[in-house]
Amino acid sequence: MKTLVIIPAYNEEENILHTLGDLRKNGPETDVLVVNDCSGDGTLRLLREQGVNHLNLVVNLGIGGGVQAGYLYARDQGYEIAVQFDGDGQHEARFLRDLIGPLERDEADIVIGSRFLRKEGFQSSGARRAGISLLSGMIRRLCGVQVLDVTSGMRAVNRKYIEVYAQRYVQDYPEPEALLDAGIRGARILEVPVQMKKRENGKSSISPVKSVYYMIKVSLALLMRRLMGREV
Repeated sequence: MKTLVIIPAYNEEENILHTLGDLRKNGPETDVLVVNDCSGDGTLRLLREQGVNHLNLVVNLGIGGGVQAGYLYARDQGYEIAVQFDGDGQHEARFLRDLIGPLERDEADIVIGSRFLRKEGFQSSGARRAGISLLSGMIRRLCGVQVLDVTSGMRAVNRKYIEVYAQRYVQDYPEPEALLDAGIRGARILEVPVQMKKRENGKSSISPVKSVYYMIKVSLALLMRRLMGREV
């Protein structure tokens, strides 16, 4: 099936070529789109020098806007499967087949790559794991969907949800709310085990202070989204 790997990238000049090399070496046969979210470093220069298929956003839209731009491209170019894949080197291309397979077999609409099923590889900090567990419990109670790694940015969707997310994708810390949205819509959501790595270069966009804001904002957003149902 025609598959696109969407890589949102913001100031990833130290990581992006390694990520692309891993995809070429260890990933399945897929097309790749890097969405450069108005980076201030040399990310765009590297993409141009290497001839990498990319979108260059002239305004910084954040992770949600960058990913939605990728879904719009996937929709308009007729892709049947789209995969979100981080540009910072934390995701491993060898697990892409495990995400894509259930979609090709029509066993799921959305497949989440989870570091918590087998608890292998980098597991994040204890505080973040506690926060993720809280969000996981909220989503289960709000829509009946059980996903352990609700903040995982490594996920794949079928054509139906390419179209859904091209039309609407949460802009700020989107992963948990996107899952709740899909659960409300009755999506078949599957979680598969993957391993992730610790970021080696650059800085995470989520600082300790932002982590507190993240939890408050996402928790409120999940409650509001549930109250609004399918109308948004």
